Amino acid sequence: MTHSLRHTLIPSAFAAIAVLAAVTACGGDSGSSAPAPTPPAAFSPSVALMTDVHFEDVYGDFKNSSFSGIPGTGGKNATIRTMYAQLTSTRLFNENYFAFRAALDDAFAKGIKYVALPGDYTDDAQPVNVDGIAAILQEYRAKGMRFFIAPGNHDPNEPFDDDEAGKNDFLTKDGKEQKVFATGNAACKAADATVVCTDQLKELGYENIIARLGDFGFMPTSTDVLWETPFSQYANGYNYTDAKTQSALANRQFEICAEGEGGAYKVAGTTYTKCANLVDASYLVEPTKGLWLLSIDANVYIPNARFDAANPKSFKGYDGAGNAGWNKVLTHKKHLIEWITKVSARAKAEGKQLIAFSHYPTMDFYANQTDAMKAVFKSGAFQTARVPETATTAALAATGLQLHVGGHMHFNGSNEYTDNTGRYLANVQSPSLAVYGAAYKIVTYKSVDTADVQTVALNDVPRFKELFPHYQVEYDYLQASMVPADIAKRWNHGVLDTRSYGEFTRYYFGELSRLRFMDEYWPCEMKEAAVNLTLQQMLVLSQLNTAVTLAQLKDAPNIVPLSATCAAAGTPPASPVAAPATQLGADWATATTKARALAVAAGLDFDALAAVTPYEFYGDFHRTVYAGELALRDMGELRVKQYKLLMSAFPAAPAAIVKVGDKPSDQNAVQVAFQAQFKQVFAIFKGLGSGKPSGHFTIDFKNKKLVNADTAGVSFN
Repeated sequence: MTHSLRHTLIPSAFAAIAVLAAVTACGGDSGSSAPAPTPPAAFSPSVALMTDVHFEDVYGDFKNSSFSGIPGTGGKNATIRTMYAQLTSTRLFNENYFAFRAALDDAFAKGIKYVALPGDYTDDAQPVNVDGIAAILQEYRAKGMRFFIAPGNHDPNEPFDDDEAGKNDFLTKDGKEQKVFATGNAACKAADATVVCTDQLKELGYENIIARLGDFGFMPTSTDVLWETPFSQYANGYNYTDAKTQSALANRQFEICAEGEGGAYKVAGTTYTKCANLVDASYLVEPTKGLWLLSIDANVYIPNARFDAANPKSFKGYDGAGNAGWNKVLTHKKHLIEWITKVSARAKAEGKQLIAFSHYPTMDFYANQTDAMKAVFKSGAFQTARVPETATTAALAATGLQLHVGGHMHFNGSNEYTDNTGRYLANVQSPSLAVYGAAYKIVTYKSVDTADVQTVALNDVPRFKELFPHYQVEYDYLQASMVPADIAKRWNHGVLDTRSYGEFTRYYFGELSRLRFMDEYWPCEMKEAAVNLTLQQMLVLSQLNTAVTLAQLKDAPNIVPLSATCAAAGTPPASPVAAPATQLGADWATATTKARALAVAAGLDFDALAAVTPYEFYGDFHRTVYAGELALRDMGELRVKQYKLLMSAFPAAPAAIVKVGDKPSDQNAVQVAFQAQFKQVFAIFKGLGSGKPSGHFTIDFKNKKLVNADTAGVSFN
């Protein structure tokens, strides 16, 4: 190999290399030092799935002389976003450029010929980025690889071109931010001198995306055994000439209305409004005999209040697809459900190895913790609106589809569903290359009844620090500036000291948690506890039993790092307070003794728990939300064991929180809110880290279950 990728799910990844070498007669990973076990022969060629690449061409040309980027070595100018923009986003914009190349190199070295990209392959479908990724895919296509794209909600952002789009945080050579917008933007029309205007930043709709990326699955090739769309009709059997005709966008449209799908799918008695024809970019391809790849366009852009029947191609007339997903496919793209049912039946009858992929998950992606998360965290936290409803999952299982790979949430995870008739569906969540836990999946059918799924983690990525000198300039500028807006954007320099892509993304997620998630997701009193308590203090608080109230904490300083700041003033008891504030010290000492005993009984060093800082705790929690099993491996066995202690330490039935309105009363005893809330937090934490196998596993379609194939797996169980 030309670069180093550490495969965290080893020995399973070595097994994958042996499988792929046997299938494709290509070499394996020459950097592997351990002997590879001999796996069962593969039933069909392996497919790599690389989800949510969010590609931005870091050396792209904006075709505007007023801003050509930051001069760099080799005559290349960097057109990149700021580090602050990255550290406050749920995806990287810059370093994932190098991660994507590393993943492609790794897959190529394994002999993998087929690569699926289930949506958000670009960050917003701008010409500079669409053309940039097309050039890279053509480069690898010339080496013998083939690519199959499914649309995501970032490509396209809207079904039609948006000439008002752009970004306000490109980095200049001076470390400042530069606004770059498409020419239709109001600032460009007003000739705002602070804005760079270029249609390289316009966001493309379906027509222009497919025109630029048709070679990568959207259009048939002469070597395909089969290629079709949901609308294809082959009167005399499949042939390439007819396929080319069927692939024309005019033949791939459906009617969508505000109330649901139109055309033949209108429900009698229902009034349909705001109707328009949109492209459905779905396709089924058989690139080699026996392997069916079902690329599903599950984007649903519903006409909104700004829809203009006289101008139905205005991008403003449609809601974004991000929260719609499969829930809305059932009502607004009914033709897809009908087609998937037919494809699944044909695949089974003809003995095809069917791998379906779309941008959106088909079932709960939070390890079945969604309801608990809704109950504990702020309304809308963790984007729970994107979780498919149970009825949606049931409807998809009813199609007969058995294997689906999704993205969108940037999570590594798996789940499965069996309905009351025995129909089984496995959903594999492929993680993003642009976040913590960056990895790609390899799916290989070992038999008609078994599929093998490998997860290859991107820890060591060549060139990942190539842009760091530019971020140093940004850092220096922010540190020197006294402008309040600049001061608010200061970030920790430690991110530039990271030594690997894995370490970099881990640090990035700590900063993302600090700068965004803690405010956005955690209620005030929960945030206060999470950002102030070490793991040792949490353990002690789990054991605390005092009558001293939150309101009294001001009279007992330096014992518990909490306050009544997030509480509402409650009515003090009519009689004297049951315990003076000074009692808190003695009660804390008693709780400390109990906590130490718990740690010793668990084989842990109680004092070492103090080294697990608040920053590490809430970073670990959010990293586990995204990466699941991969996050636990990164933590290591000791940290996992420490968290398991907390998961079992809380009272079986914590006291209920007394509230004033929607806030806890300051008359609650010090431990009450913490014990009631964090018992649930740690239960969710445990669930997220103990879900279905998501590293190396097999999907047993006959017995309807996911089977962990990694004996070195780590979980909270």
